[in-house]
Amino acid sequence: MELSLGLVVGLAGTIWAARISDAAGGSFALTNHVFGFLFMVFRLVGAGVSVVISQNLGAGDRREADRIARAALAWGTWMGGLVALCAGFGAAVLVSLLNAPADVEVLAVPLLQALALALLLDAWNACMASVMRAHLRNRDTLLVVVLMHLCHVLMAWPLMRGWGSIPALGLTGFAVALVVSRGVGMALHLWLWRKRLDLRPRWADWWRVEKTRLWPVLHIGLPGAAENMAWELAFMCSVAAVGVMGTQALATQAYVLQFNMWILISGAAIGITVEMLVGHMVGARQLRQAHELVRRAQKMGFFITLLVACAMALGAPWLLSFLTQDPKIIEDGVKLLWLSILLETGRTFNLIVIAALRATGDSRYPFYAGAGSMAIVLAGGSWLLGVHFQWGLAGVWVAYAADEWIRGMLMWRRWLSLGWLPHAKTTHARLRDQRFRQP
Repeated sequence: MELSLGLVVGLAGTIWAARISDAAGGSFALTNHVFGFLFMVFRLVGAGVSVVISQNLGAGDRREADRIARAALAWGTWMGGLVALCAGFGAAVLVSLLNAPADVEVLAVPLLQALALALLLDAWNACMASVMRAHLRNRDTLLVVVLMHLCHVLMAWPLMRGWGSIPALGLTGFAVALVVSRGVGMALHLWLWRKRLDLRPRWADWWRVEKTRLWPVLHIGLPGAAENMAWELAFMCSVAAVGVMGTQALATQAYVLQFNMWILISGAAIGITVEMLVGHMVGARQLRQAHELVRRAQKMGFFITLLVACAMALGAPWLLSFLTQDPKIIEDGVKLLWLSILLETGRTFNLIVIAALRATGDSRYPFYAGAGSMAIVLAGGSWLLGVHFQWGLAGVWVAYAADEWIRGMLMWRRWLSLGWLPHAKTTHARLRDQRFRQP
């Protein structure tokens, strides 16, 4: 439900932007790609914090879990501030790197600049939400997301289109509403920390980095961030390839990716949950239960994704008509949604199994095993098939699917062969020794 609400707001923003023009729709999507790429930096903190706190809670060490939660705020401040500066002052460079057509670039640059402050607020929200989820307070984080997105939607449309004395701000209005809603999310997270977790951040917690607690988080988060960063870089290369195809192709990709997000949402949700539960199980040394949990979760995620992908492909002409009336965009979009059945079923292995591997402490394998495929198959394949062989967007989607299946099978083999087991045992031993060393 939490992920779905985020997608609803993203879809609404795409619809509103598309009603301005296809160039505005493409600009909105392009900016979201850059925003998502910059947000990957927070995975360095968020993924590591969530896993390490879950492991400590599973081992019964609440004191250390609270110390890591406080330390996460400072990491969010420094990293969030850094990427906000990158977005604010480097927007033109970042957008131009994606080969954006001129009519798209002129709209995308000011939008990205307006989103800069939201990146800092999202850094804090991501860190605080990771702590709540590690404590299995998922309903509380859902409450925050509902109120945050409700605030965003209620403000975005009037600001974009104008309302009474409020001038029409266009795409910038969406960004302004996003910043305000993220501020609301911060206030709610602080309230929940105090009420549910009895955590009251001190002023120093927002800026002082505790190096002694940095290593366990970096051990999990840095390889995970590197893996996500490598995927985002490869994906950006594919977006640049689509940019060469023109504004119409960029808009088609933007619209189809909105529906792809609805297909992958079940696998993503299962992956988030698996990461939390496996982290608790590793801390409690319930390794056999963790192994069986992941096997069942992967089967469930695969078949749910398959059903949703087929339903989305069957309804593609009707769904795409909500975003555009261009017959060429609808025709190409229908083809891509049929190809998405192959793409998204392969992606479930990466969404679920990589999360499980990270929770056991086996966080480097996904990057080492998958970096080559992302660079050669995803990035290189998009240019080779889509541009060189002139398959267009269909070639790009074939490259996407090939990369997901190659990496997915490597991850699934790693889990079934118990390659993660030594890492899980090492993690449990570290947690046990850590408790004995505490006064």
